[in-house]
Amino acid sequence: MLIATHTVLQPLAPLAHGGNLAAARVMFPDAPEPFIDLSTGINPYSYPLPQIPPDCFSRLPDQAAVGRLAAIAARSYGAAAEDYVVLAPGTQMLLPQVAMLVAPGRAAILSPTYAEHLRAAVLAGHHANEVRDVDQLRSADLAIIVNPNNPDGRIVPKAEILDIARDLRRHDGILVVDEAFADVAPSGISLAGNVDSGNIVVLRSFGKFFGLAGLRLGFAITAPSLANRLDQMLGPWAVSGPAIFVGEKALADTFWKDQTLKCLADAAQRLDLLLAGSELEILGGTALYRLTRSSRAQELFNYLGRSGILIRPFAEDSTWLRWGLPPNETAWQRLNAALSAYPKLEK
Repeated sequence: MLIATHTVLQPLAPLAHGGNLAAARVMFPDAPEPFIDLSTGINPYSYPLPQIPPDCFSRLPDQAAVGRLAAIAARSYGAAAEDYVVLAPGTQMLLPQVAMLVAPGRAAILSPTYAEHLRAAVLAGHHANEVRDVDQLRSADLAIIVNPNNPDGRIVPKAEILDIARDLRRHDGILVVDEAFADVAPSGISLAGNVDSGNIVVLRSFGKFFGLAGLRLGFAITAPSLANRLDQMLGPWAVSGPAIFVGEKALADTFWKDQTLKCLADAAQRLDLLLAGSELEILGGTALYRLTRSSRAQELFNYLGRSGILIRPFAEDSTWLRWGLPPNETAWQRLNAALSAYPKLEK
């Protein structure tokens, strides 16, 4: 089913993405502080920052440091080698660059999903469509899948994605697989080790799982020929010295990753119990967020906003709300108290 066709860019709404506490404070000026931000899918239990050497700030990043981080990212994400990895100041910056790897044509984005893929495809000159049927990706010049999906956690099986890539290859189409939340997904779903065909680009976010979104670090994993083109587009020194230093330490810290995965799984289960107790219908999600449905979603959004708790509404479906994880016990208790005081919800 075809959902929408976009040929012009639309202005961004104040809450088009999570994390906009400035907009929330304007909307709810009398809300108690501190505001609890549950509107993003960013890990609230962030990686502990190491002491950053002063020369990371005073000198341009050297190529050796870039190479070390690329090599560690390749091992961490399952890429064949460091020359398959492109460093970027966040995957957001990669979206239009990746869309420009193929000449302007028809882009198809498996939807509903992260809206910036559509905007980036339009910026790159494509006639961009949101589609609900994965088979509609097969004839596109640029096909985009977010896997696991944001906001509902949908996972498209790897075999099906590889089959789509084969169909695209017959007419020189490119497949982009955004794996921003793959760190918390079941093992074995990533296509990072399957990009040798030359028409698959895998995007991996650093900031979401490591809880350091402000560091601005992300990766594209693709065949060396496409990786080189992306490197040329981004130019030298695309990633800051501090981001390279922290990224190298964090990606190599397998103990922290294992402990954090357990912590997130427990927190997600606790959130499920809280939401189910409020009679919210849980549609899906990942260990970093849950998507719910309720006929009173807008009312609940406003009620929680007045309580100093920001969750994520959706213009495309007014019954949806996305819930991130509370960052500490005080936040858990405030959320529980607010939901307990709210009249029971209809699904």
